[in-house]
Amino acid sequence: MLDLLIRGGRVIDPSSGLDGVRDVAISNGRIHSIERDLSGLACRESLDVRDKIVTPGWVDIHAHTYWGVTTWGILPDPLCLASGVTTIVDAGSPGWANFPAFRKWIVEGSHTRVLSFVHISGIGLTYALVGEMEDLRYASVEYTAQTIDEHAAITTGVKVRQGASQVGTNGVKPLRLAIAAAEAAGTRVMVHIGAGVPLPDVLGLLRPGDIVTHCFHGRGDSILDDRGSFLPEVHDARQAGVLFDVGHGSGSFHYPTGRRAIESGFLPDVISSDLHSISVEGPVFDMPTTASKFLNMGMSLRDVIDRVTAAPAKAIGREGEIGALVPGRVADVAVFDLDEGEFEFFDTHGIREVGSQRLTTWATVRAGRIWFPADVRTEHGHPSDTISYTLRAANGMLLREAGIRR
Repeated sequence: MLDLLIRGGRVIDPSSGLDGVRDVAISNGRIHSIERDLSGLACRESLDVRDKIVTPGWVDIHAHTYWGVTTWGILPDPLCLASGVTTIVDAGSPGWANFPAFRKWIVEGSHTRVLSFVHISGIGLTYALVGEMEDLRYASVEYTAQTIDEHAAITTGVKVRQGASQVGTNGVKPLRLAIAAAEAAGTRVMVHIGAGVPLPDVLGLLRPGDIVTHCFHGRGDSILDDRGSFLPEVHDARQAGVLFDVGHGSGSFHYPTGRRAIESGFLPDVISSDLHSISVEGPVFDMPTTASKFLNMGMSLRDVIDRVTAAPAKAIGREGEIGALVPGRVADVAVFDLDEGEFEFFDTHGIREVGSQRLTTWATVRAGRIWFPADVRTEHGHPSDTISYTLRAANGMLLREAGIRR
């Protein structure tokens, strides 16, 4: 007898090209089979998901989950298990100096699969109000590479932020250090782009497989010039194999930049949330909300699902483990309603758009266990429940200083 049968949903798995009505059977926490009709199998539990979308568990490669140690951190389970995300990647909250505690208390304490980039700064993203690479003495090529090697099962690369508010007057020196660490460890770099450091200077250093996050931020030194045209270096970088990731966050998604890109055929390689203690209360909220914005900007449902499953898995070198529905693999599955109507969405510049479609999580299956959103709320609460009064006040100050409206 098998454990679970997910019956009659529209299964979309971009890794295999599958888009059709299928049953998905699960046994001992793994995918048993995927066929048109598995009703003859004996299963302890059955879910009727007719008229729903069934996908591999989503992979969010940019979030911040070092709760209790950094000002950015939120707990993974209340967020992910309620939103179809079965793998979340922390984008450099821990550095080499505090990574062991991240592994013990966050990774090993979560039902969600938690992976992480290691920040080139030893302190990681501890404090939102001070740039972690204004002082290069925080960086260590040797210790960062060593940390990645020692924790290879859960690390995905090196993180560095390259806006003026993070590096001060150091320009691309932090990126050079991050690339050196990545080369020593045989991995990739994820680089945060932002105002104050010319984007061509950043792109000129990147290698095939490196990831640019916040690609549609629209706050200066972005992928577009003052006339709204693409920088030639952006197309050159994509052709060379550099990946472009959304990283929405509380200050890094601009509707006009995103629309200009999509209308020009420059789709993001990966859609990620940059969820943290500020953005979780809006305008991001969760991954399905972020994905729905791109659905309403003209990307096809299949392209959107690809950018939150197969594409991010490949971007972090885990395509053989996650991001696909394959018999024998861990049973990470997400089930969604595709709602029709009028839905309000905001970018991080206060621009409002109304869309006609919205993906809403119906259930998350992580390693064979079913989580319904209401049950997650009962067991784990909401991610914002753990944000202290002091941190909430500080976050509000940051938003006001940046001119960001909820």
